[in-house]
Amino acid sequence: MQIRFVLFPGFPLLPFALARETLDCVNRCAGRPILSLALHSPDGNPVMAQEGLGLTPDATDWPEAPGLDLILLFAPVGTMLTVPMGLRAALHRADRGGATLGGLAGGGLILARLGLLEGRSAVLPPCPDAAPLPGGIARAEARFALDRRRLTVVGGMATAEAILAWIARSVGGDLAAATARTLEAGTTVLPLTGGSVSDPILSRMRTIMAAHMQDPLPLEEVAEALDLSPKQLRLRCHKALGRTPIQAYSDLRLDHARALVAGTGLSVNDIAEATGFASASAFTRSFRARFGDTPRDMRAAQLGR
Repeated sequence: MQIRFVLFPGFPLLPFALARETLDCVNRCAGRPILSLALHSPDGNPVMAQEGLGLTPDATDWPEAPGLDLILLFAPVGTMLTVPMGLRAALHRADRGGATLGGLAGGGLILARLGLLEGRSAVLPPCPDAAPLPGGIARAEARFALDRRRLTVVGGMATAEAILAWIARSVGGDLAAATARTLEAGTTVLPLTGGSVSDPILSRMRTIMAAHMQDPLPLEEVAEALDLSPKQLRLRCHKALGRTPIQAYSDLRLDHARALVAGTGLSVNDIAEATGFASASAFTRSFRARFGDTPRDMRAAQLGR
């Protein structure tokens, strides 16, 4: 199956890294490369993530539409982006050819403005400058939406769940379940499962925390955003997760860091900064305590596979 990621300037690195790791894990669980991934940018030029990592597209042209199965647009939120005519035409051709079109973070808004979400349920971030969306889109109150060959997710840690939902529908539920178990066993992509999924308050807590990784919020601010006292949040979090909110926040940041170690070439210093650690040494200590290895040793082991 042919998959294309379209990376817009300033795209968020976390959902990209999680999506890529999830697809790699699908191939490992299948025992063969059933998924083929290529990276694109809107104009074919190199593109830089909001964290400062630059990536070069694998291709500057588009294959024939019938050969594509999934196209995902990765774009920042809060910026009105220009979509070149060549990309617009490629998306419409892929749609007519039966591909699923998806948007992560601001990518969903791009699909909406191109008229490609009409009549669908979609999970979308707020529009920049309160710009109105075209009619005929049902905003879903969920972590992601997969509705008739449209996949939308705001981003963050829900990215893996959205990808696995598409795998379950397009390839098979058994493979998706096996991939989810493998990811959970490696604590790579699906942290804070269990209570955080079933409890809407804790799901909102995770969303707030995921949006503030580089500059972690004090517990009091997280609790206030949830209309709870810090004590109420601690009790709720401990009952559902067996963790304090501070521990859950640390887990989320470290899982983000592990995805960056596995899926990017960012330095340890850059990853430490992106995940809100005061220094590379403090980050390395926390990383080793959680995963049993340093970031450098983990990356070296992966490169040696």
